Amino acid sequence: MLLILALVALEKHLSAIMIIGIVSVVMMYVGGTKKRWLFLAMGLAVVFLVLYVSVMGYAGDRITAWLNPEADAQDKGYQVLQSQYAIGSGGLFGLGFGMGRQKHLYLPEEHNDYIFAIVCEELGLIGAVGIIILFALLIIRGYWIAMHAADRFSTMLAVGITTLLAVQVVLNMGVVSNLLPSTGVGLPFFSYGGTNLMMNLGEMGIMLSISRWSSSTRG
Repeated sequence: MLLILALVALEKHLSAIMIIGIVSVVMMYVGGTKKRWLFLAMGLAVVFLVLYVSVMGYAGDRITAWLNPEADAQDKGYQVLQSQYAIGSGGLFGLGFGMGRQKHLYLPEEHNDYIFAIVCEELGLIGAVGIIILFALLIIRGYWIAMHAADRFSTMLAVGITTLLAVQVVLNMGVVSNLLPSTGVGLPFFSYGGTNLMMNLGEMGIMLSISRWSSSTRG
């Protein structure tokens, strides 16, 4: 795992490092890895992450913008503030589907990493909570499929896919709401990109196959 993280680090892709690390630790835990090896892996990952952020200046800038976006509202904190404006202007019921204003050259990456901010603006708090509930149900169902899978390989595969989805959702929504520093992670099924959508749909197809196979073996 650490070798893979090191190779990804060469590409300066902090979000990919975080996702791979979290998914790997969860799969190691489910796979029955001894706790001392888990703690060792997590400790090394934390040390690696701290050193990586310290060396890479752009990661430090993102953390600065996250902690105090108003300090540089026209540059590093601009995207964070515009996202908050979008969420706040949506209110309870939103401005209406397609009626959002922040997507008109105000909020950068509104079609990709910050699509959830536009959802909040247009559909309001009620719409945003509804989408969060749908994602939660999908994730719960994914882990249920993993628990009832027909064999160990299917269990591990289902856990990996579901955890990957969960981590992406948490990171994206956390960034949009400024609970987490910017990571560049898109929202599954929502963010722009044909390849991303194709991979998400492929993962759901695998989950359905595992579920159907498990049902057939139980008779």
